[in-house]
Amino acid sequence: MSVEALFNPRSIALVGATDKSGWSVSTLLNLRTHGFSGPVHLVNPRGGVVHGSPAVRSLSQIPSPVDLAYVMVPTAAVLGVLKEGAKLGIRCYVILTAGFGEAGEEGARLESEIAAFARENGLTILGPNGNGYINAAAGVTPYGLPIPEPLLRGSVGVVLQSGALASSVLAFAQARNVGVSLLTSMGNESVVTVTDVVDHLVDDPATRVIALFLETVRNPAEFSRVARRALAAGKPIVALKIGRSRLASHTAQAHTGALVGDDDVIDAAMRQLGVIRVRSLEDLIITSGLLAATGPLPGRRVGVVTPSGGASEIIADRAEDEGLELPPFAPATVERLAAIVPSFGTVQNPLDVTGYVLVDRTLLGRALEAVTADPGIDLVMLLSEPPRAAPPDPAPVLAMYRASSRRIAESPVPVVVVSNVLTDVTEFGRRVQRETGFPYVAGGIEHGLTAIGAAVRWSEAHRRAATAAPAAPEVARGAWAEVTGAPEAARGVWAGAPEGARGVWAERRAAALLAAAGLPVVPSETAADEAAAVAAAERFGYPVVLKAAAEGLGHKSDIGGVRLGLSGPEEVRRAYQEVVAAARTHAPDAGALIQPQRRGGIELLVGVVRDPAWGLTLAVGLGGVWVEVLRDAALRVLPVDAAEVRRALSELRGAALLNGARGTEPADLDAVADVVTGIAAFAESLGDNLESLEVNPLLVTGSHIEALDALITWTALV
Repeated sequence: MSVEALFNPRSIALVGATDKSGWSVSTLLNLRTHGFSGPVHLVNPRGGVVHGSPAVRSLSQIPSPVDLAYVMVPTAAVLGVLKEGAKLGIRCYVILTAGFGEAGEEGARLESEIAAFARENGLTILGPNGNGYINAAAGVTPYGLPIPEPLLRGSVGVVLQSGALASSVLAFAQARNVGVSLLTSMGNESVVTVTDVVDHLVDDPATRVIALFLETVRNPAEFSRVARRALAAGKPIVALKIGRSRLASHTAQAHTGALVGDDDVIDAAMRQLGVIRVRSLEDLIITSGLLAATGPLPGRRVGVVTPSGGASEIIADRAEDEGLELPPFAPATVERLAAIVPSFGTVQNPLDVTGYVLVDRTLLGRALEAVTADPGIDLVMLLSEPPRAAPPDPAPVLAMYRASSRRIAESPVPVVVVSNVLTDVTEFGRRVQRETGFPYVAGGIEHGLTAIGAAVRWSEAHRRAATAAPAAPEVARGAWAEVTGAPEAARGVWAGAPEGARGVWAERRAAALLAAAGLPVVPSETAADEAAAVAAAERFGYPVVLKAAAEGLGHKSDIGGVRLGLSGPEEVRRAYQEVVAAARTHAPDAGALIQPQRRGGIELLVGVVRDPAWGLTLAVGLGGVWVEVLRDAALRVLPVDAAEVRRALSELRGAALLNGARGTEPADLDAVADVVTGIAAFAESLGDNLESLEVNPLLVTGSHIEALDALITWTALV
């Protein structure tokens, strides 16, 4: 839905205007004091004088066209206003009124009527139960709460699913000298949604960064679409998504279900979409402000210039947390700095130029010039901030900051300025920045480095998106091989889940299904008795593995249903007796499965679980017995390509094992990524009836990769 007209009206009617309402008073004051030049009509059913101006009794009495109706009437009267306005050709509305879906069943019914009427008549409605919006770039401010002064115009578009926090966010942005292009309080989103506004901001020339406060992602598919548009357009989205409780997307039979919680999936989805997720309102604004000032950053190698040894140590710690590199300075840079820094200082990165800056006011600037010229540095973090108090003669201060601004502007690499602690930028500080061109200052080392780390990661995602192939990975297609024991419907053309598939498919059928798709699976044979088990073992060659085999039997090791390293016929017979006896207490028709024993290598888990909102989600991590112990897994929402899987593998705490820790054979990560991508694509091909698919373990020995066990859970048929 286009919201261009909603945010750019030439005339506005305040419907329900009254001197008794603070909302009404604030809305009119905001419009009159922040640049709106069009007519504002006051509508009150009693007419008379409202807010010192004549009011009309209804929209029909307004003699000229109205572009936007700002509705503040009682809940039951809202639909009537919309009907009257629609007849008059008014297409855009902000509904401040509450008491709809958020208030219970009757309110939800009224809201549904409003939404249906809007769809039938082509109306654009923001709300209900919202404060309105502030289009600072255009000077249009139909907003129901007082706007803190001064209203700073800038390039951050703010979209909030919270009316109560909107003014606080705006006040904090102003305190940090971050200007907004548009701020929108969404209300109940009965018609206009967050994604509609984000779509608008992606195309808005006044907006460089989009900041979101989200209570929920109502439509993951639409959110994904607009997030990809923003990433391709080079407009960062910074999001504070609340509600991080671990209400898992349960799949009872699969280990994967224990690794995948609702918030974990949202985290993975946002990471893939290039959305920067933050954990506080402060980081939401500070990170947005930094990206609005810098745009994409070229890399993660950071040179640091500070006047404080203590700050240098804090920065080093936090840089490591954020995955930023603080490389040693080049020899030429060290030589140049040695001639600048006092003899009692140490030339290293982070650089402490010492408190001698109080004696030599040029020291910090000259050191900055040297560090920005270092060929091994992608960007520089400068610890500085605008002055707080105005001196009797501000001219020397302005001259000093003007010189710093010139150095920063002429730097061959981006310079990010960060203050020591998070404090408000004062009116004098704003004046200094405005008059000298001194850049945006990220508030505090903690928040500043959070912002730099986020900006670097977004920049990498933006570059990947710019070079990525447009098509999603091809899902394998072909004909089913004969699958022993699979239902007849599973044979023939592969076009989704086998017909009638339901419940749990344990290893025998699950592994056969994977093998039929061309995925690498350890060979196995079923055995109906001890003699068949011994015969199969001798065909494979010792040692072998013997496992319980029965329909619906999930985790065999939990019931004593697995025996490893069997080296002869007698061990196979004894294992068969024990395993089958244990299994038949759970499944009367249980038999056994024989496989060759595999030794060495690294065991991974590859699982796909259906999240109720985001769909199929891949988890890859250390497998075997380590799943529950370490919970070391990386998540991705499908589809994925091999490059994305490689990045997921690199995120594991156990990634060093895959790289050949302590002299072990390194894994062929390209081959691993190809197999994992194939498993994920196969899971996608099985259709909506798939609840989960798990390979655990996937054994990796160099470039030899093999699924040793598998489990598939199908949803109940409706």
